[in-house]
Amino acid sequence: MMKRFTSAVLSKRRALLACCAVGAVMMASPAMAAEFVLGSELPLTGKLARVGTGMSEGIAIAIDLANAKYAGQHHFSVQTIDDETNPAKAVAAVEKLASDHVVAITGGYGSNIIGPASEAAAKAGLVYMTSGGVAPELTQRGLDSFFRINNADGYGKAMVGLIETMGAKSVAILYSNKEATAAMATYVQKALTDKGIKITSHEFDDTTTDFKPIMNKVKLQDRPEVVAMIGYENDYIGILRAGAVLKPDVKAMVGVWSLATAQMNKEFHDQVQGVYGTSPLPYPVVFKGGEAQDFAAAYMNKYNREPDYLQQFGYVQTMLLIDAIARAHDNDGKIEAGEIARELRATTTPTMIGDVTFDKNGDNPNFTHRMGQHQGDRVELVWPANAATAKMNYPAVPW
Repeated sequence: MMKRFTSAVLSKRRALLACCAVGAVMMASPAMAAEFVLGSELPLTGKLARVGTGMSEGIAIAIDLANAKYAGQHHFSVQTIDDETNPAKAVAAVEKLASDHVVAITGGYGSNIIGPASEAAAKAGLVYMTSGGVAPELTQRGLDSFFRINNADGYGKAMVGLIETMGAKSVAILYSNKEATAAMATYVQKALTDKGIKITSHEFDDTTTDFKPIMNKVKLQDRPEVVAMIGYENDYIGILRAGAVLKPDVKAMVGVWSLATAQMNKEFHDQVQGVYGTSPLPYPVVFKGGEAQDFAAAYMNKYNREPDYLQQFGYVQTMLLIDAIARAHDNDGKIEAGEIARELRATTTPTMIGDVTFDKNGDNPNFTHRMGQHQGDRVELVWPANAATAKMNYPAVPW
């Protein structure tokens, strides 16, 4: 028999009502596990479906391994709603999850979607945990309930570090006008300019599908050594296809998130050869450490393929949240308002992406990233040097 703990468990009376609703009792006994239902709002369809699905798979593995870890004490499950890559539908999804009394939210992808969704979660008194939104503004809203394990600085430092290592003297930055990508472009432009690198930049609307006009400017006017792409999967492929047609004389194409992944290597193999993107893992994946190996084995068993960083991030954020929920409950057998957030801020935790700690704004100041490069059927880590699994192929472009 299980006792179900939800967002309604904020006082003794409300906890009693919530438990009675599922035929349970207020106080747990050794033979009774407490049940916690997490909510997840993610883009499973629409423009960001691939990345949303990747995060969702990582969340599912966290649920499986948490239930093994806490067997007999706690039981976890997740209720997932597709936000269809739409901010309004993301808000509606969070409101529905709150009305169903989930205990906290894990998920979200895209800063413009996560912003309103996490505000809806805050209004409902729910912690919102993510790895899908890196815009600086997200942690500057005064929300005590918002947490993320990664941020724009970690991505930006990796891109800048790679380009500096290349010794490039000129860079053209192509960036989506979405909140997170525009903020990243500003960071990268300033950092590269401060290093004496010549910069040109081109903003594009997030609905753009034909990148030949921009790439023609890059080819005829900018003539950079490196093109920095700051966007999402469809943007990268559109830019690379335009490059294959126009063939600008550049030495490297460098992106950020959602590019240096196994899935992109398989689906767009020829278009991404030699292209760089952020990645904490090489492909094929090599995991070290007990938890990482357990994660990889569980993922392979469930999905019959190797995980990449999207699943890894989904797993890490969810396990951090689950452990905080368990600690909050185990303090006195119930979860008070704000207790999960306090537990998250109270601990520095070693994870597969490094030590995670949360500051007063819910940001993880320890976050750093690595850069991978598509090399044949592999994604090799090429920056920083102490994490590299292969030398970078430079110069190298897909055309």
